[in-house]
Amino acid sequence: MFRLTPTVRTLLIINVLVFFLQSQFGSQVTVLGALYPIGSVYFQPWQFLTYMFLHGSFAHLFSNMLGLVFIGASLEDVWGPKRFLTYWLICGVGAGMLYQGVRAYELHQMDTDRIAFQEAPSGVAFSNYFHNYLPEAGDSFSAVAAQMQRTPNDQGLIASATETIQAIYDRAINSPEAGMLGASGALFGVLFAFGFLFPQQSLIIFPIPIPIKAWLFVTLYTAYELYQGIHPVPGDNVAHFAHLGGMLIGFIVLKIWQRNGTHYG
Repeated sequence: MFRLTPTVRTLLIINVLVFFLQSQFGSQVTVLGALYPIGSVYFQPWQFLTYMFLHGSFAHLFSNMLGLVFIGASLEDVWGPKRFLTYWLICGVGAGMLYQGVRAYELHQMDTDRIAFQEAPSGVAFSNYFHNYLPEAGDSFSAVAAQMQRTPNDQGLIASATETIQAIYDRAINSPEAGMLGASGALFGVLFAFGFLFPQQSLIIFPIPIPIKAWLFVTLYTAYELYQGIHPVPGDNVAHFAHLGGMLIGFIVLKIWQRNGTHYG
C-alpha cells in the first residue's frame, strides 16, 4: 500500500532533491558524494554517508524510492521514525564499509597482477588481465596478445601493453565512474528487516502475478545477489556485495535490538 510515513517522506524528498542537483551540476556532485575506493584521488570520508543519497539515473532512483515507500512505511509503523531512520543509515553506511573491503581486495589483486605483468610481460599475461578486469572488452585485445607471443622481445609493444594495463588500473580506482552511489545498500537492509519481521506476509513482485512469502522472497533475492557477486556478468556495474552488506548489517542490528529487548518501538 502506497503511504508516506514521516521518515520515508523525508528520505524521498532528500533523494529527489539530490538527484535534481546531480542533473544540474553533473559530475561535480557525483565526485563529491559518491563512494570512491580508499586510495582514490576522489575518496573522502564523508562519502560513506553521502553515497546513499546519489543515483546514477532516474530508473535507479525510482526503483530504490519505490522500495523505500512500499516496504519502509511498514517498518516505520512498527519502529517509529527515529528507529527507522537509525536503521536506514546504519545499513547504508555499513553496506558502504563492507563493499569498500571487497573492493580493496579486488583492487589489490588487480594491482598485484599489474606489477606481475610489468616484471614478466607476455601475451598470455596481457590476455588474462583483460579477461579478469575488463571482460566487457571482448576480444579487442587478442591481436596485441598474439603479437606479443610472436615477438616477446618487442620493447615498443611491451611498453604500449604496459601503459594499457596501467590505464585499466587507473580507471578502476581514479576515474569519475569508479565511485559507488545509490540507496540500495540501505534498501536491502530494509528488505531484510521486512522479511525478518513479517516472514509470512505475501508479496506480489511485478510483473509476476504470483504471491510469494516475504521470507522466501528475501532468501531467493539474497541467493541471487550472492551468485551475481561471485559470478559477475561482463558490463555489470551493480554493487551486489553492497546489497549483501546492507542485508548483513541489517541482520546484525536486528539481532542486537532483539537481544536488548528493543526490537520494537
